[in-house]
Amino acid sequence: MASADFRYSQNCSICLNIYTDPVTLRCGHHFCQGCIDRELDTQEESGVYTCPECRKRFHERPTLQRNINLCQTEEASSLTHEAPGIFCTYCIHSPVSAIKSCLLCEASLCDSHLRVHSKSPEHVLSEPTTSFGKRKCSIHKKILEYYCSKDAVCICVSCIAFGEHKGHFVEPINAAFEKKRDRLIHFLEKLTVKKKKTEKRVKNLHKRRTDVQEKAAGVTKQVNVLFRDIREQLDLLEKRVLSEIANWEEQVSHTVSNLIQQLEIKKDELSRKMFDAERLCQMSDPVIVLQGRGFLRDDFHDRQEGDDEDREREDKKLHEAGDLDEGLISAALHAGLADIMTGVKRGIYVSESLDILLDLNTAGNYVVVSGDLKTVSWSELNQCRLETPERFQYCQVLSTRSFFSGRHYWEVETSESGDWMIGVCYPSIDRKGVQSYIGNNNKSWGLCKFNNEYSAIYSSDVSQITHHVSSRRFRIYLDYEAGQLSFYELQGTIRHLYTFSAVFTETLHAVFYVWGDWVRIRS
Repeated sequence: MASADFRYSQNCSICLNIYTDPVTLRCGHHFCQGCIDRELDTQEESGVYTCPECRKRFHERPTLQRNINLCQTEEASSLTHEAPGIFCTYCIHSPVSAIKSCLLCEASLCDSHLRVHSKSPEHVLSEPTTSFGKRKCSIHKKILEYYCSKDAVCICVSCIAFGEHKGHFVEPINAAFEKKRDRLIHFLEKLTVKKKKTEKRVKNLHKRRTDVQEKAAGVTKQVNVLFRDIREQLDLLEKRVLSEIANWEEQVSHTVSNLIQQLEIKKDELSRKMFDAERLCQMSDPVIVLQGRGFLRDDFHDRQEGDDEDREREDKKLHEAGDLDEGLISAALHAGLADIMTGVKRGIYVSESLDILLDLNTAGNYVVVSGDLKTVSWSELNQCRLETPERFQYCQVLSTRSFFSGRHYWEVETSESGDWMIGVCYPSIDRKGVQSYIGNNNKSWGLCKFNNEYSAIYSSDVSQITHHVSSRRFRIYLDYEAGQLSFYELQGTIRHLYTFSAVFTETLHAVFYVWGDWVRIRS
């Protein structure tokens, strides 16, 4: 009885868990207070109460006694175990952790009881569990020993002989488990590889974002410095032109002021003489009029000749002062602005579009190159050119000019119809086979138009240009040291289409492909 009491002291026989608020009935059996209260509540309607353990009857609802010893055991257990484990079913003197469970016996076994347990095939052992129902067939209540591949369910031996799985392909559950585990391991390996590739892509994208931010910060700094310099130069140009205008104004104003002063003096003298003449006209004494103010005698003579000379002298002085030469001012402004723009181009971009010429020695036999080496056109007729290692098998041609450093750009115009590719490549690009096409290898980068769809291509990796491209003029911008090749659409304003990022390891040539029409290099 003592050993039984100890076993019961560990787990409530109703909920099978460690006691919570343990209480004891008069028959001596122990339960959780909540469990036995609910059990007695269900028995209340019948008027007869029984112990769930020994079935002893009570005519009245039994009084529950709190078990002090079990409360202490519960507290000790809560201190030594963070969570309840699975214990051996047959160790009743003390809880011993189970290492296996027998699905047939629905019992868990410690190491000692496992050694004496039956080894017959029907006693199937598993990892310790309390969910025995999940390991048995819900229909036949037998152990799940097989796996039906058709229905993807675990079944028992009766399901094979009598159930709905009769005639299906089945195999022992352990064999199916090993196969599925192998598939899971293989799947896990593939997932691991994908994860590593994804992590690498994320790392590359982080680096790309950092590079973009650093490049943007560097170019922003250049632009800020450039515009500050432009503003300073514009201020100087403005001051210089305004100074010239002010000097002209001051010179002409000084000349005109002197002339005005001289004419004011002359005007005062004329006013005085007019006053004297009017006064004499009002006198009636002929002697006084004839003999008075003798200085007027000369004024009766015609002064027209002297006035004309005075006007000529005034006009000469005004002419010498000169008019504002707006043409000269305009020329000074244009010259100053042109100098500023030259500095702008040198400061952040290349000074001018490159003069690109086509290399006839590389042209395929189904393209025609114009006499000025600026236009490549598709031809249905074989041009029967001399076969050389440099010549392309297909409708492509390189530029004579190569790039091994610096910033450069050139512009091309394309036909409205037909397909084409434009870009750059290493001189070591294959000249024959499909791998020689622009972008079908790791030695060329290109912008392509096929079936009126635009894309960027490198190493056979195609990136679609999503927005509508309406222009027939394009700019290719190459920054060798930065490892950037950019394409722009020239339609009113410049519009960015795509930028490749790479580490260039060889010299580069412009390369062109045409099919059905032409591509022209713009000077």
